[in-house]
Amino acid sequence: MNKRQTLGYLGPHGTFSHKATRHYALDVKANKPQELKGFPTIPHILSAVQQGTVDVGIVPAENSIEGCVNITFDMLAHEYSLFINQEIIINIHHHLLTHAKRLTDITTVMSHPQALGQCRRYLQQYLPQAKILETSSTAEAVQQLSSEHLTYAAIGSWESHLAYKVPVLAANISDYPHNQTRFLVVSKKTSTPTCCSCKTSLVLALPDDKPGGLYEVLGEFAQANINLSRIESRPAKKELGNYIFFIDCEIDSSTAIFKGLWKQLEPKTSLLKFLGSYCTLRIPDENISEVR
Repeated sequence: MNKRQTLGYLGPHGTFSHKATRHYALDVKANKPQELKGFPTIPHILSAVQQGTVDVGIVPAENSIEGCVNITFDMLAHEYSLFINQEIIINIHHHLLTHAKRLTDITTVMSHPQALGQCRRYLQQYLPQAKILETSSTAEAVQQLSSEHLTYAAIGSWESHLAYKVPVLAANISDYPHNQTRFLVVSKKTSTPTCCSCKTSLVLALPDDKPGGLYEVLGEFAQANINLSRIESRPAKKELGNYIFFIDCEIDSSTAIFKGLWKQLEPKTSLLKFLGSYCTLRIPDENISEVR
């Protein structure tokens, strides 16, 4: 009998991370029974993967509106030896969930900081009187609501509406219609991409802060004709002015071209860490069939 594979996600039930994990479980080709396990924070998930408590972790990494989820990349760079096995792209639709009958009845809105940031203009325009409370996830905010909380509201997903039976007072309240979040599937093992076009992620640091240092490194990608789909800097956790760089490039790390690039980068960097080669899973849009 195949061993059950445990998938860790940012819980509770009904988060966007839970949605990504459910779709990933359905997409897994291996004939393995799946067990989904929710965790309260991203560090809890990554720690569980590193310690072997779960086989795979699904963590948010980047949002098209709010940008990078810093804790995810910082921990992958500095704390753990984990590899990205796949990325999952989800279209994000935020809804205002509440037992209140009118917007003017709402005194408090709860949600994850990312969701609150992605609905900032809506909150300013339609709920200027409301106090804002941050929670560890969107689903946790919805979970806290009950029929007695007639002045409280939460920003959450359609799945959390279904899971916790909290009515939707206003649908699709994101400030920008094309809102997407990228999740990373991480484990202790590297993956072998099976798609025609895959990404490779790495993190690097320069040995010296000198003019043209980053230009020299990026020039190696240009010389190898490798397209960069993302580059982002983060503090190196040292003194001010020291940074590390996260790079996504459109190539399979098993190719001779990438191996040649790696050899060129090694003498020009003080840190060079491989984060994985992987394919992309895009989740179909949700079907909203009822809104109060």
